[in-house]
Amino acid sequence: MSDRADEYRDATSGAAAADLPGGGRPPGGGRVPLRAPANRVSRKAVTLWLLEQVFWSVVLVGGSFFLARWIDADRWSWLPLWLVDGIWWLPVVVAVLVVPAAIVEPFWRYAVHRWEFSGDVVYARSGWISREWAFVPVSRIQTVDKTQGTLERTLGLATVEIRTASHAGSSTIKGLDYEVAAVLAEELARRAEELRDDAT
Repeated sequence: MSDRADEYRDATSGAAAADLPGGGRPPGGGRVPLRAPANRVSRKAVTLWLLEQVFWSVVLVGGSFFLARWIDADRWSWLPLWLVDGIWWLPVVVAVLVVPAAIVEPFWRYAVHRWEFSGDVVYARSGWISREWAFVPVSRIQTVDKTQGTLERTLGLATVEIRTASHAGSSTIKGLDYEVAAVLAEELARRAEELRDDAT
């Protein structure tokens, strides 16, 4: 996937405008390219996301199988006869749609998800079909949490949740190695405290 064609941000909003000398507009119609954050998440995040997708694929395909069995047994009269007669195609169609997406998504997400703690800003990119860029000023951070789900604990991964007073300004960085998440959470908390002390 290319990070060049669609990674643009309006310079009149967010952190990009603050980098311009004199607060002027950049050339090219007020849009500046966004570079990718410097750090990738852990390679083990692919395994985590793959296991999650396998679970939900089994739920969806299994659910469609039991639904098809129910419809076939009760012969739902309000459905067209051709649909009732061919209802066993339902789990096949669900599997054809869901399974390839479940396999592709973890690798796609790994290619997109990146993070960086630079200066006094946390910069993160996430998503897979749609993308989200988050710029969180450390001075606005209220809490930093390091969390681990069951699968994350098994794989040695953790999630760092960064919260500000505004929900829109908060960010979550998933798929980090536990040690990396621990150091990042500690550094963010320490730097946020320093900035609060400097402001008082």
